[in-house]
Amino acid sequence: MAKAALEGAWEAVGGGRGIVIGLWALLVGYVVYEQLWLQTMKMKSGRVEGPLGTLPLLGCVLAMVKDPFGFWETQRVFAMAEFPNEKVKAKASWNSILGKYMLFTTDTDVTRKVLTHNSPNDFMMVVHPSGKHILGDDNLAFMHGPEHKNLRKSFLALFTQAALAKYVTIQDRVVRKHLAQWLSEHEGEELEIRDLIRDMNTDTSQEVFVGPYMSKETKKEFSDAFRDMTDGFLALPICLPGFAVYKGKQGRFKVLRMLEKCAKESKEAMKAGKEPCCLMDFWSCKVLEEMKEAEDAGLPPPKHSTDEKMASVMMDFLFASQDASTASLTWVMALMADYPDVMKQVTEEQKAVRNDKNTPVSGELLPSLRYTRQVVLEVLRYRPPATMVPNTAERDIVLADGLVAPKGTLVMPSILASNMQGFTDPLKFDPDRMSPERKEDIKYQSNFLTFGVGAHMCVGRLYAINHLMTFLSVMSLSCRWSRRITQDSNKLMYLPTIYPGDCLVTMHEIQ
Repeated sequence: MAKAALEGAWEAVGGGRGIVIGLWALLVGYVVYEQLWLQTMKMKSGRVEGPLGTLPLLGCVLAMVKDPFGFWETQRVFAMAEFPNEKVKAKASWNSILGKYMLFTTDTDVTRKVLTHNSPNDFMMVVHPSGKHILGDDNLAFMHGPEHKNLRKSFLALFTQAALAKYVTIQDRVVRKHLAQWLSEHEGEELEIRDLIRDMNTDTSQEVFVGPYMSKETKKEFSDAFRDMTDGFLALPICLPGFAVYKGKQGRFKVLRMLEKCAKESKEAMKAGKEPCCLMDFWSCKVLEEMKEAEDAGLPPPKHSTDEKMASVMMDFLFASQDASTASLTWVMALMADYPDVMKQVTEEQKAVRNDKNTPVSGELLPSLRYTRQVVLEVLRYRPPATMVPNTAERDIVLADGLVAPKGTLVMPSILASNMQGFTDPLKFDPDRMSPERKEDIKYQSNFLTFGVGAHMCVGRLYAINHLMTFLSVMSLSCRWSRRITQDSNKLMYLPTIYPGDCLVTMHEIQ
C-alpha cells in the first residue's frame, strides 16, 4: 500500500519533472529579483556609472579573477565619467559581487569619509569577501570601539625609537644575508625577483616580530601555512573542503598555534628580566606592565594579555606586513631600475653618509638619509600596496552631494586614486615632491592615504618606511641591477596587493 502511495505521488509530480520545474522557477525568480534589486540600489545611489547589468549570482567575480587590472581600470573609468546633461562627474561606479551591490569610488573626500567612520552605525571594514574566514572574526581590521582603542594604545610600546632602531638592525642583517644568497646563486642571470623578495620579507618579518622564539623547522611550516592564507585571498570565495579559502582558514589555525607558543615564551623571558630582542618582546614588556597595573587596581587583566590574543594580534601584524611590504620592496627594485637618475642620487647619498657598503644601516643613520626617504615615500604614494579598503554600509549613508551608499552596499574606496589627486603632475614618479622645499607629502597629506586614516590607520607605518629605506640603502652600495621591460611590465598585478606585471631583473655585485 505504501509503495502504491509513493508511486502515485511520483506520478503526480510527473516523475520528478515538477520538482525540476519548481527549482528552475525558483532560480529564475531569484535572478529576476536580484537584478531588479540591484537596479533599485543603483537608483538610490544617485550619480553612478557602470555596466548595464551583471551576471546573475556571480556578478563581477569572473571578470575580477580573470583580469583584475582590466576590471578595476574599467571601474575607474566609469567612476570618473561625466554626466553630459548636468556637467558634473560621477563620484563612483557600481557593480555587483556574489549578490552584493558594490560602489567603487575614486573621490578622496568620499574615501576619507568611509575610512574615518568605522563603527557598527556607519561602515564596517570587510577587507575581502573571504576576510573573516581566513583572518578570523577577531582580526584587528574588524575591531572597533573601546577594546580596539585600548589595544592600539598598547601598541605604542612596539614603535618607540628604541624599538624601531632594534628592528632596523635586524632588517639590515636579514637583507644582507638574502642579497648575498641572491648574488651567489643568480648573479648575471635574469629572473623574476618577486618570489625572492617575498622569501626575504618573510624571513625579516619572522626575525623582527618573534625573533628567537621560532625555530628553523617551525619557520618553514609557518611560511607554508602563511602562503595558504595568502592564496585564499586570490581564489573564489568558497569556504568548503578542497577549496583554497578553506585551506587558508586551516593555515590560520596552524599559524596561531605556533604564535601562541612564541607569546608564552616571550612573556616568560621578559619576566626573567631578559633584554627585548624582537617586537613580541617589546609588547610582552608592555602587557606585563598592564597586567600588573590591573592587578594593583583590583581589575581583571586586559583582554589582549592572553597568549591566544597576543598570537592573534601578532598574526595580524605579520599578515599586514608580509604582502604590503613584499609589494613595496618589489616596486623599489622596479622603479630604481626604471629611473637610473634617481638611483644615482640615492647611491651618492649613501656614499656620503655610510662611506662604504659594509657600514650597517642603523636607526641613528636613517634620519641623515633624506633623499632615500623621499624616494621611499614616493614609491608608497605612486604604488600603494593596498589599493582599496572594502567597507560595508551599515545604514543608508550620504557619501557626497548626489551620492548615497544604501544599507548593505559594499563600498570600495580607491587609495590609488586618492594618491593621484592634488599632487603636482601626480602620474609622474618624482621623489623631489617629498623634499623639504616642496613638501607635497605635507601639503597633500589628506590625499596621501597609503597608510589609511582614522581609527584603522596603519600602526606600523614607521616600521614599513624604515624597512624600505634599509633595503634600498643596502642594495644601492652592494648591487647594481637592470630590468627588462615587456608588454606586461607596466600593468598592475593583484596578489592581492599590487605588483608590477613582471619584474625581470639582472643583478651584479658591486666590488
